[in-house]
Amino acid sequence: MAGLKYKVLKAGFEVLAATRLTGLIRLFSASKGVIFTLHRVLPDGPQAFSPNAILQITPEFLEQAIMACRTHDIDIVDLTEARKRIEASDKTKKFAVFTFDDAYRDNLQFALPILKKHNCPFTLFVPTAFPDGEGDIWWQALEDIIAQNPSVEITLGEQQMQFATQTTEEKSTAFDEIYWHMRKVPEPDRVALMHKLANQYGYDLRKQCEELIMSWDELKSFAAEPLCTIGAHTVHHFELKKLPKEEARAEILRSFDVLEEKLGKRPTHFSYPLGGPLSAGMREFELAAELGVETAVTTRPGGLYHDHAQHLTALPRISLNGYFQEQRFLDVFLTGAIFTAQAGMKRVNIS
Repeated sequence: MAGLKYKVLKAGFEVLAATRLTGLIRLFSASKGVIFTLHRVLPDGPQAFSPNAILQITPEFLEQAIMACRTHDIDIVDLTEARKRIEASDKTKKFAVFTFDDAYRDNLQFALPILKKHNCPFTLFVPTAFPDGEGDIWWQALEDIIAQNPSVEITLGEQQMQFATQTTEEKSTAFDEIYWHMRKVPEPDRVALMHKLANQYGYDLRKQCEELIMSWDELKSFAAEPLCTIGAHTVHHFELKKLPKEEARAEILRSFDVLEEKLGKRPTHFSYPLGGPLSAGMREFELAAELGVETAVTTRPGGLYHDHAQHLTALPRISLNGYFQEQRFLDVFLTGAIFTAQAGMKRVNIS
């Protein structure tokens, strides 16, 4: 999934890191803080073919990110405190929020010890079908199937396709074409296509889900940590914008109900699956507000401003990801105004 876009971004980050302008930008910017998006935390580096490498960082990089906040006197807070600071009309101390999507078991194994070591509050967003073993971590399943086979046959639309997948380049080409087809089709079609592909190549989706995602018992232990806030992330991790309105509403509401039932406390925070403009827009932001969500986070990049006090269900996040695991980039990631500029200088990006 890496490409020209990320090479351009990296070049820009290199310039910013080299000039050391980030501290001045933070000082004079109206941005109050940032919310970080994280997924997996794993000690081992990715393989040569690893299109989902963007979703994983090392424990060392997580620790470096926490320490960078402390070095720059940036408060690490939970989402409720972030909301209060966004709503405050006066200038508040800069802050950062660490959020993890999907409830990967490696968060328990490798992230939690570091978070506890540094007394770092965080939020874990849980898609409730995943701990039941019923969710589709389809992006990883697709990678695994392509990695394990010398060729892959699949019907995309009306066309029967056969991809050679022997070399890394061939595997990457196949992944990109199939992935983006799945992103564009309706969710029921994507689910059916993924299950057909998994059955065809003997890939056990339930086993994969159970191996990668925390069980409810593990989540109960995780949620009991005083530093942890549990947030909702729908039931099935569907892209809400692709669903009929009432189905999208049910996905949000049901995930809150299940988390309250399983963990004994009703969440107040929400994360949109995938979270970009293709996955969540104004309709979804309004739905979350109608359902009384305290905050809801996207994956649209940007800093947090007082302007967001009127748009608390459309908060931007900055990705701490595997493509930019360089300590020198952390100053850039802590400077929300840079990402607001990247988004066309829109403080509130809801279009």
